[in-house]
Amino acid sequence: MKKLSSILALTLIISVAASALGVDEPEIKSIGNQTIEFNNYSGPHKRIDSAQSITKIGSDLGAKITPSQPANVGNRNKYYVVHAVDPNEKGKLDADILYIGRDATVDHINNIRRIIVGYLMSAYNYSQKDAQTLAVFITVYNAVYRGKIDVFNSKYKSVVTKNLSSANCGLSVNYYDWPGKTEIVIPLYDVNNGGLSTVDTSTITDSKVVEKMKDDDDRNVDSRKDMVDLKERESDEAAEKAQDAKKDAVEKQKEADQAKKEAEDAKKKAEENPDDKKAQKEAEDAKKKADEKQKEADDANKKAEEEQKFADKKQKEAQDERKEIAKDQDAVQKKIEEESKMPSDYGIIISDEPQQLSRLVKFNVDTGDIIKNSPVTVIRNRTIYHAPSQAFMAVAGVNSANGAIKLVLIDQDKMEIFRESNETLAADSVLVRDGSDYYCVIDDNGKWVVAKYDETLTLKLKSPVSVMSSTPICIADTGIVVTSPSGKLILLSKQNLKQISNPNKNNNDANAK
Repeated sequence: MKKLSSILALTLIISVAASALGVDEPEIKSIGNQTIEFNNYSGPHKRIDSAQSITKIGSDLGAKITPSQPANVGNRNKYYVVHAVDPNEKGKLDADILYIGRDATVDHINNIRRIIVGYLMSAYNYSQKDAQTLAVFITVYNAVYRGKIDVFNSKYKSVVTKNLSSANCGLSVNYYDWPGKTEIVIPLYDVNNGGLSTVDTSTITDSKVVEKMKDDDDRNVDSRKDMVDLKERESDEAAEKAQDAKKDAVEKQKEADQAKKEAEDAKKKAEENPDDKKAQKEAEDAKKKADEKQKEADDANKKAEEEQKFADKKQKEAQDERKEIAKDQDAVQKKIEEESKMPSDYGIIISDEPQQLSRLVKFNVDTGDIIKNSPVTVIRNRTIYHAPSQAFMAVAGVNSANGAIKLVLIDQDKMEIFRESNETLAADSVLVRDGSDYYCVIDDNGKWVVAKYDETLTLKLKSPVSVMSSTPICIADTGIVVTSPSGKLILLSKQNLKQISNPNKNNNDANAK
């Protein structure tokens, strides 16, 4: 497969796919019937933080939280949490609000989820697996209700909503909207007792959230299975609490009945001795004690009923979702089988016209329909090459807070970057192949030079002479033609990338004199 950005290939892919799908934009303008797809930065980075260090951001925030007490923790310009709880307001939800500050550099949804995972594990003792499950649903939930302040006002306590804004509540699907414009709401159900039900799983798995999760190619079956498992354990835990509460209620009712009998006896004695002040006082005290004991029994019964009702609710939610998951698994498998029979190939389509960025796609050759999108949407100069070992080579990335432009290799199956150059490329660098050699323009201590790479992204040579960052690179029989910073054409040797001088130049000059 030769250079994929040929006019013929691009015309086929862009014209047919565009007519079928409209435009290739992963972000959504409104919820409606559109798909929730997070538009992450999936290009090279100036600095790569480990997953552990990103999770630690959340862990450090969670370590400062006492579940039953309101708190504000973190750095407002980076990552900040408002633990908004108010036991005095009934009927609505408490919540944690995670703010992504203006100086934060998080640019991939997986890293937001890692922060949430660290927070939930540290603040509420969730296991890593359960925290990961919750983090997926929390982010989708916040994307579904992004900017819908009325929804938050209807569900959450005033201690929560006073910390939300109509413009930034929830989570944008576009990574460049995250810094300074993100208020991720984590609904809390059982703050005082903690455990599996600290986070309100019913809220983050409402019908709208689950429907959006079904829009993914795999219908998020694995995450939904994990949530069902969590809810079943919530149900079991609540059922055990209900049984304990029922036993407690029985004992307390026995105590209440005994206290009631004693109160009746004291009352009878007081009635028989109306002038006996001590008897009157004992009757009053016995009545008060009987009322208190009965209230304790009634409260225990109420608690048992509430726990059982909660257990039944979680069990029903889990059962209903298991049925839906089974149907979706069949649909996913059928789709995989259908796609395996399709005549397919790879191409690139425009992902951002103003910045001239592209995306690798796998498409149905017969219909032009896209079968699979690569998460890498920052391929530059509309050029990509098929490299050995089932990979594609391209210039990718953007110049941003933590983004960088580099030469990358993209895996053919997963369609993700698995290797990138150590060197930074010019934003307007071309990429040219000559056999097994690849040429582009890199930054060499503040000046632009031509670089030669092999198929593994190993830098083989760089020119000692500077060039324009946007220079065309023309492979000629005599060498490589590029443009100098002054705008003049120069010829470089393929062997060492040094400028080739005309050996007859001095003699010609002498003869002319």
